[in-house]
Amino acid sequence: MQDLPGPGPAGIQGHRLLDSRETRETEPMKIKLGPADFAEKEMRGYEVGKRSLCVARINGRYKGLDDWCNHAGCLLSGGRLEGNMVVCPCHEVGFDMDTGKNETSPGVCDDQPTVKVAVENGELLIELPDQDV
Repeated sequence: MQDLPGPGPAGIQGHRLLDSRETRETEPMKIKLGPADFAEKEMRGYEVGKRSLCVARINGRYKGLDDWCNHAGCLLSGGRLEGNMVVCPCHEVGFDMDTGKNETSPGVCDDQPTVKVAVENGELLIELPDQDV
């Protein structure tokens, strides 16, 4: 068992014991990438902890997914945008920027993991699980 701070019975502050069957949810870490100053349809690559991320501005919204294409490891941020899809510069595989879904060649490689991108006080922010940082 692990002793964690938290409300006790009837909302009284105290400690709550967790047994081995319970897991503790960790809050994702918020990370600033830099200024939210992209032109429309601009993409940039970022190294963040253990991840490489491709961030793009599409229709005024910032969107992100893993930058390393899971097909051959090329950087998607070096590719091009076609509508809401980023197209890999190496083998023309296209991924939806909202879902990460492989839209053009589903049999060739998997979907790309996505990341939520927010703008706060003119700065781009992402949230990553602790294990990725």
